[in-house]
Amino acid sequence: MSVSQVINPATEEVLADVEQFDEAGVDDAVARAKVAQRHWAKLAPAQRAAALRAFAATVDAHVDELAALEVANSGHPIGQAEGEAGHVRDVLQFYSASPERLSGKQIPVAGGLDVTFNEPLGVVGVITPWNFPMTIAAWGFAPALAAGNAVVLKPAEWTPLTTMRLGELAVESGLPADLFQVLPGKGSVVGERFVSHPDIRKVVFTGSTEVGTRVMAGAAAQIKRVTLELGGKSANIVFDDCDLEKAAATAPYGVFDNAGQDCCSRSRILVQRSVYDRFMELLEPAVKGVVVGHPNVRATEMGPLVSRPHWESVSAYVPEGAPVAFRGSAPSGPGFWFPPTVLTPQRTDRTVTEEIFGPVVTVLPFDDEADAIALANDTPYGLSGSLWTDNVSRAIRVSRAVEAGNLSVNSHSSVRYNTPFGGFKQSGLGRELGPDAPLSFTETKNVFFAVEEL
Repeated sequence: MSVSQVINPATEEVLADVEQFDEAGVDDAVARAKVAQRHWAKLAPAQRAAALRAFAATVDAHVDELAALEVANSGHPIGQAEGEAGHVRDVLQFYSASPERLSGKQIPVAGGLDVTFNEPLGVVGVITPWNFPMTIAAWGFAPALAAGNAVVLKPAEWTPLTTMRLGELAVESGLPADLFQVLPGKGSVVGERFVSHPDIRKVVFTGSTEVGTRVMAGAAAQIKRVTLELGGKSANIVFDDCDLEKAAATAPYGVFDNAGQDCCSRSRILVQRSVYDRFMELLEPAVKGVVVGHPNVRATEMGPLVSRPHWESVSAYVPEGAPVAFRGSAPSGPGFWFPPTVLTPQRTDRTVTEEIFGPVVTVLPFDDEADAIALANDTPYGLSGSLWTDNVSRAIRVSRAVEAGNLSVNSHSSVRYNTPFGGFKQSGLGRELGPDAPLSFTETKNVFFAVEEL
C-alpha cells in the first residue's frame, strides 16, 4: 500500500501518514463485508437497534477526541467540531429506531395474501468529501447499517482521520469487525473500485458535480443504485419587507461557515434594489465582525481553508482588480487563511455562476419578486437557499418557485437529520436523512400467497 500525508491546514504541519488501499485491498474488504452482512441481516431487529445505540454511546464518550481530530485535520473551529461529533452520535441514535420500524405492507388482493418486505441491498459503498468528514459519513453509514447492510467507506484523502477513528469506535462498541470498514485511498483507485465492483450494490457519493457525473455513468454499467449529493450555488434572497438588520447580521454565517466550504453555502446574496444600499451598509460591519482565527480558540468562528491547492483555487476568483466591496480579516503566517470577501460583480461574472467553495460571496440587486426568482434559478444547481420576508404569502410563493431541495425562511438552516436533504438539477440525485432514508438502502420484495377457498 502507498502512504499519503495528512496536513494540519492551520499550521501546515504533517499530522499523520495514512496508508492508502489499493484495488486488491478493496476487493478483500468487500468479500469480508459480504460475509458480515449476511450475519447482520439475520439478527433480530431489536439486536441491530441495540448495536446501533451502543455505537452511538461509544461516539458520545469520544466526542472530545473526535472534535480535536477534526480541528487538527480539517481546521474546523472547536465549537463547530464538537457539534459535528455530537451530530454523528445523534444520527446513529435516530436511525437505531429504524430496524424495528422497517415494516412492509399487506396489500388487499383477490385469491390470497400479498405482503411486501424491505430487503437490504447487501454491501454499500460510501464516498465522502473533505468539508464535513464525519457528519456526512454518518448520513451514509447510519441508515445503511440500520437497513441491514454492510458498509465500506472511502474518506476524502485530505481529511480521513475522524472517519478512520469512527471505524475503530464501531468495533469498540461491539459491531462486527467487517460490517463497517473505512478504506482510505485515492478516488481513482478506491472510489473507482466501489463503482465497478459487482458486489457493491449501491454507491453514495458526496462531492463535485463533475465527479458525481462519472460515478453515475460508471454505475449505469451494472444498473447500480446511486445517491449523489453534489455542488451548489445557493441564493439568499432579501426582500424589502423583511427585518433587514437581522438579514444582514446573519448573512455572513449563511456563507462563511466552514470558510465557505459548504455545498449549502448561500454564496449569492440577492437584495431588492430599494434596500440594496442600506443592506450593504449593514452587511459590512457584520462581515468584518466574523472572527477568523486558529480553530482551537473558542471565540473563532471561521478557520482556514483545507489545503494549499484549494486556497489557490479560491484565490483565483479574486484576482487583482476584482469588484471587492469589502473584506474581513484573516491571520498571517502559516496556514491556508483567506479573509471573508464580498464582491459586487455583474450577473454574468463567473463568481456568480461557478461554485467557489470558499469564503467569497457575491451581492446582486433585483427589481421585484419575479426577477428574484428568475435570478435565483439561473444556475445549473439547486441544493439550498434562504429567503427573507415578513409576508407569509410571498414566502410560500417564492419557496415553491425556487428550484432547490432545501430552503429556509428567515434563517439559514438546511440540514437536520430528521428531515430529508438533497438537491434539484445538477445538485444531486436522491435524498439523504429523514425518517425514510433507510428505505433507500433496501429493495422492495413483493410476495403473494395463494389461499385455497373452502
